[in-house]
Amino acid sequence: MKNKRSLWQKLTGSSKDDDDFDVENEKDNDTDETELMEQDEEEGQLAIDMHQTPSEIIVKTIVAGVRPEDIDISIARDMVTVKGRRGENHDIIGEDYFHRELYWGAFSRTVILPTEIDVDEAEAINKNGMLIIRLPKLDKNRQTKLKIKTT
Repeated sequence: MKNKRSLWQKLTGSSKDDDDFDVENEKDNDTDETELMEQDEEEGQLAIDMHQTPSEIIVKTIVAGVRPEDIDISIARDMVTVKGRRGENHDIIGEDYFHRELYWGAFSRTVILPTEIDVDEAEAINKNGMLIIRLPKLDKNRQTKLKIKTT
């Protein structure tokens, strides 16, 4: 089973095995097309900020350059998943780049929430490339009275 590389590892070209680096076994740094295709198939991990207020959990992430219709947000009472794809301009060939640091391709992130949320009242807003997901907390102390129906 192949370990997924983090977004940082993809950007810097490092791997989890860099601590065991051996000069004699160093690979050639030239990346062939097969390796590039494999990298394109891997998903990048989306960086997030998550905090709470007394009434809601707020998740923020940067999605600049991604159209809203290319973002999929799935929520459950205890989890949120954000998936998407940042499209690359294919008019530029690799050797014309001086630097390539931006991540292009599929990305996703799933986080377990610290408390249950009201799925029906959740909302997502894209503000200047910042995706803000507002997840209202469930009020566990809320009570209601049920009337007994007679037939």
